[in-house]
Amino acid sequence: MSYQSIEDLVIDIPDYPKAGVIFKDITPVVDDPEAFKEAVEALGDHFKGMGVTKVVSAEARGFLFGAPVAYQMGVGFVPARKPGKLPRECFSEEYALEYGTNSIEIHKGALTSDDKVLVVDDLVATGGTAIACGKLAQKAGAEVVGFGFLMELAFLKPKQTIKDAFGLDLFSLIQVD
Repeated sequence: MSYQSIEDLVIDIPDYPKAGVIFKDITPVVDDPEAFKEAVEALGDHFKGMGVTKVVSAEARGFLFGAPVAYQMGVGFVPARKPGKLPRECFSEEYALEYGTNSIEIHKGALTSDDKVLVVDDLVATGGTAIACGKLAQKAGAEVVGFGFLMELAFLKPKQTIKDAFGLDLFSLIQVD
C-alpha cells in the first residue's frame, strides 16, 4: 500500500462541523487493517534512530496513532488530555484555537530529563495542539525530537509554525494543499 492509497481512503465531509469547512474523515484509514498498519509503521520508521523514548499524543484522535506508534517503536506512550481527565498532579499548557483557547495536561512524572519525545497526532492544522504537547514535554524536562502526523493541512503552514517553536521539521504521510 502507498501513501496515495492511504490518502484515497480519507473522506471529505463538506460543511462539517460548520459551513465552509471540509472535514477530513480519517476513520476509513483505521478501519482498513492494511492501511492502518502501513500508516503506523511509516510514522514509527521515519523516527527510528532518533533515540525516541516516549510518544506524546493529544486526545482523542491522536491516541489512534500515538499509542500504536509507541508500541511499534517499543517505547512508552504519554496521553495528553483535557483538564480534569487525569487523576494525578499534572503539567498544563494552554493553546490558541481559531475560536478561543483550550488546554491539555500530562501527568507530572510521566516524562523525565532522560526522555526524548516524539509528538504524534492524526492531523496537524495550525500546529497549536502539537506545540502544546511539545511544551508539556519540555515542562517535564524532556527533549522533543520530532513531530509526526498522518495528515497535514499544508495550506495553514504548520511546518513553519512548528519550526519557529521548536526548530524541528514535521513529518506527515499526507499533505493537503
